[in-house]
This record gives sequence, C-alpha cells and structure tokens, in this order.
Amino acid sequence: MTAPARLLQSLPQGTRVVVRYRIGAQLTDALGDLIALDDYSCTVRTRRGDAVVPLSDVTAAKPVPPAPPRRAARPR
Repeated sequence: MTAPARLLQSLPQGTRVVVRYRIGAQLTDALGDLIALDDYSCTVRTRRGDAVVPLSDVTAAKPVPPAPPRRAARPR
C-alpha cells in the first residue's frame, strides 16, 4: 500500500481532503469530505457528487482546511 493510501486510512471520516489519482494515463483531483474508506477504495464527497477512488490509483493525498465561506451575491 502506498504512503498516500496509508495517510487516508489514518484520517477520521468527515475530514476535508484532496486526493490525486490516476484515470488511465492522466491525473485528476477529488477535493471534499472523506465519507467512506475500506481496504480497496475511498469515497470523497465533492461539490459535484461522490467520487469513489481505488486506493491503488491514489498518487497523493492530504488533509486540507475547511472551505472558506461563500461570498454573498453582489446586488445588481
């Protein structure tokens, strides 16, 4: 198991994380809350939905601070 996968397994569920992983020959990121983790995959709840990432495809991972509050809409 890779070091990033071990790091993910040490974090409690609900931690905000960024996970970089392989899709074919390219890399992509999932940024959001770690909501599930087992021996083979992790699930990150992103703004676009849940990303289920095989731990074998993870190349980097780290906890990140909470998202900043959204700005109020500007009056027109």
